Amino acid sequence: MDTTNLEPLIAAAAAQGASDLHLEAGLPPALRVRGRLVVSGGPLSAAALLAMARELIGDEQWPEFVERRSFDCSRRIAGVRCRVNVLQTSRGVGFAIRLLSSFEATLQTLNLHPALRELVQPHNGLILVSGPTGSGKSSTLAALIQELNHSEARHILTIESPIEYLFRPAASFIRQREVGRDTPSFEQALLDALREDPDVLMVGEMRDPETMRLTLSAAETGHLVLATVHSSSCVEALQRVIGAFPSDIQNSIAAQVADCLVGVVCQRLRYRADLNLTLPELEILRPTNPVKAHIRMRDFFKISSVMETGAEAGMWTFARYQAWMAKKSDWHTASATAAPEPAEAEPPLVKLPPLRSDTPKSARPTAGTAPKSPGGRIEIEPVEGGLDDVLRRLQ
Repeated sequence: MDTTNLEPLIAAAAAQGASDLHLEAGLPPALRVRGRLVVSGGPLSAAALLAMARELIGDEQWPEFVERRSFDCSRRIAGVRCRVNVLQTSRGVGFAIRLLSSFEATLQTLNLHPALRELVQPHNGLILVSGPTGSGKSSTLAALIQELNHSEARHILTIESPIEYLFRPAASFIRQREVGRDTPSFEQALLDALREDPDVLMVGEMRDPETMRLTLSAAETGHLVLATVHSSSCVEALQRVIGAFPSDIQNSIAAQVADCLVGVVCQRLRYRADLNLTLPELEILRPTNPVKAHIRMRDFFKISSVMETGAEAGMWTFARYQAWMAKKSDWHTASATAAPEPAEAEPPLVKLPPLRSDTPKSARPTAGTAPKSPGGRIEIEPVEGGLDDVLRRLQ
């Protein structure tokens, strides 16, 4: 296999049904297929990966990568839309690539419960989509946006890092902004949004208290805001948002969340061998009066019992959702795709000032490779050097 560029690697990963592709100097490519990590092919050289990174990032943004030692982007490679993270590691330059679905993300195509439509009916408030890394939060957000896009005339503004799904405006008017390319930060994009007349805001990820504060403010000022947070349950998602703020203002933040909350969705993925499908399992919390009271008092441990008895209010526990899945038979498969995505035209890059980094530009070790051990593992011993050393040798 030709490993001088990413295209054959992405094509091979797509052919094997992989959701992720990991590339590291001295190691064979690693694919995540139905949640399991498998290796495929021979080890990749540090020089080859550096050349791939330089070609992908481009000369204009290469200095940013050299400063920050990481770079995020979305690209169409070998006909597959990919979310790409290029990173500096102890062995050189590595890649973490998410292969995005080529079909239109909707509640039906993602095999999600139709009850999720009720979440996007209000015209203001906060919807949190939570779950562990790789659980499909971005896909569920995209499906909720599509529900609005096909049914209502709203101005939808998305803030993502990077853009994962390209939306084709239907009934709605949609703008998508990528952090680092179209705006310098989530904070700046949220401040800008208040002057851009959106009806719906989608925040790709709430990473810090300032982003969370601006997101909550947008939800309180007449916008419907959809955002993601990492957690393993709906209750934990609320705890993470409120607990991210200083303790002296957590009471006021809890009251703010209780007042503007529309719903919390927590999801995880489960592979069904009988269907050969990876399906999302959901937990859904709706803000009834008891739930709001528990949030204000920060009695999070009491919310789980309310969810157990809250079926009539539109709440779902994982157990109740699994029971629904056991009865469902009309599963959507990837072969029954909707119309393909529009061809992606790379937008012109607006040259932004280099992003600040607190990390010093110190040299980091790169790697040499050792022979395979008898057990089949590839033993890799870091050696002196790093990206700076590799760059110097190539000059």
